[in-house]
Amino acid sequence: MDIKKIAASLANPVVHNSYIEYGAVGAALETIDGNIYTGISIDTACSLGHCAEHGAIAEMLKNKEFRIKTIVAVDCKGDVVPPCGRCRELIGQLSSDNRKTLIEVANGEVRTLEELVPYDWKISNGRTW
Repeated sequence: MDIKKIAASLANPVVHNSYIEYGAVGAALETIDGNIYTGISIDTACSLGHCAEHGAIAEMLKNKEFRIKTIVAVDCKGDVVPPCGRCRELIGQLSSDNRKTLIEVANGEVRTLEELVPYDWKISNGRTW
């Protein structure tokens, strides 16, 4: 299953009450077990929203999974959106296995979380907390 196509199909922005927009970015992830979870972005005037990746991760966690094989976010123009630092941190904190998560960071360009966050704060002096 092509998670990039799934994410792109979710990216349909809706403006509500002129100060909240949701769905401008869609995200999809595949877990190590092969399950697919999705989410959409929520943007508010006072920054209380969240990224599409967080929505997909919340759905995954509701199903008692936490290891991500691959994840991608796509905007309403069909372009890949790399995960912000908050999203990268969340992925890494869920499981040390997620350092190997494949993340599409630009159209056709994939990196592991470990490449994006080489100096994880949980790793100190060769020790994982």
